[in-house]
Amino acid sequence: MRTAFYISDGTAITSEVFGHATLSMFPVEFNHQTIPFVETVKKANEIKKLIDSVAETSGEKPLVFFTFVNPELSDIILSSQGVCYDFLSYASEIVKRELKVQPVPKMHRTHSIHESSYDFRIDAVNYALANDDGANIKDYDEADIILVGVSRSGKTPTSLYLALQYGIKAANYPMTEDDLESGKLPKCLDKYKGKLFGLTIDPERLAAIRQERMANSKYASIRQCRIEVKEVEMLFKKNRTPYLNSTRYSVEEISAKIISETGLKRHKY
Repeated sequence: MRTAFYISDGTAITSEVFGHATLSMFPVEFNHQTIPFVETVKKANEIKKLIDSVAETSGEKPLVFFTFVNPELSDIILSSQGVCYDFLSYASEIVKRELKVQPVPKMHRTHSIHESSYDFRIDAVNYALANDDGANIKDYDEADIILVGVSRSGKTPTSLYLALQYGIKAANYPMTEDDLESGKLPKCLDKYKGKLFGLTIDPERLAAIRQERMANSKYASIRQCRIEVKEVEMLFKKNRTPYLNSTRYSVEEISAKIISETGLKRHKY
């Protein structure tokens, strides 16, 4: 299995995002290794030795995606036996020529805290936790969006991701068997139809998830899952509630699709 390193003097999130996006286009399995906060020459040399060791042991050059502010650290990694990709420097050169402005590199700038956006995100996370799974319905006036769907369809992780990454206040409400049998939206959601966004899921996947939580129960049976999914999708269509099948998407993709479809705005950094 080929090894891929994601290295940075910061969190390495940027290296991971670009590296994973690039490698996802190739039908090859990788051993992914992320190494953040490589901030000294000593640490960079340690990582170089690690890259060289992997190359010598495996007989294949590791792929190395990295971002550094300090060119001395970049040179150390570039001198390794890895196949190195300094995509941030490449992109900044193109932008520099277009803008006719010299870049001013600053360590940790891409993921540093900006007080206003940080406060938005913390408030949004606290809101998502307080309004998870229909636990609190009295603060829906404050919600930017209310995710609805059957139990275990991905509402909670999506709510938290929207809060943490976008600063969006997302409540979520589980559609119970009683709700679905009535064929109507719960009364607590009636006045918030414009804020609703539905999540659905393939019954087979839903049953597998529920089996892990409550094995061999009616709740986890494929029959029950098929009934609930069919009924909740009918309810979404009846009320013209936009919805998304979450089965084949990551929480990042689900969140991005919700943002795209609803027009909600990220609280700016």
